[in-house]
Order: sequence, then structure tokens, then C-alpha cells
Amino acid sequence: MLSKEAKQELVSKYGAGPKDSGKTEVQIAILTERINGLTETHFNTKKKDNHSRLGLLKMVGKRRRLLKYLENKDIERYRKIIKELNIRK
Repeated sequence: MLSKEAKQELVSKYGAGPKDSGKTEVQIAILTERINGLTETHFNTKKKDNHSRLGLLKMVGKRRRLLKYLENKDIERYRKIIKELNIRK
């Protein structure tokens, strides 16, 4: 689970302002933190939790769609966010 302070920090880092949570980079960063949190802690201890695994797969799919949108819209912003968050490619 992502705390309110951590989410606010991501919004201020990747958004245009402290309340700009709708920017694509902010949404990708928040999803990445949630995905990393689930895979590092939760699924290492609870290997058979298939209900949470379905939610994880939905988050990964949403992040992938957002990255595809950003890649088509602005390739430089896409490359920057991929590098900063240390995501594939």
C-alpha cells in the first residue's frame, strides 16, 4: 500500500505542480510504486494469493497502456520516465 505522503511526493516530483496527479508520468510512477511494493513484499510471502495477483496484472496492463500512449504522444517524455523509474527497455 502506498502512503499518502509517498504518493504526494511522486505527484510533486513528476507532475507540473503539487496537485497535478493526472499527468501521465505521475500515473505511471504511482502504478510502478504499487507494483513494486506488491511484488517485493506481498507475493514473496503469500505465493498462492491469486486474487491479489489478478489486481497486479490489471495494474501492469494499465501501466503498459499508459506507457504506450506516452510513447505515441511524446517519445522524449517516454524515454525519460522509463529511465527514471528503471522500467524495461
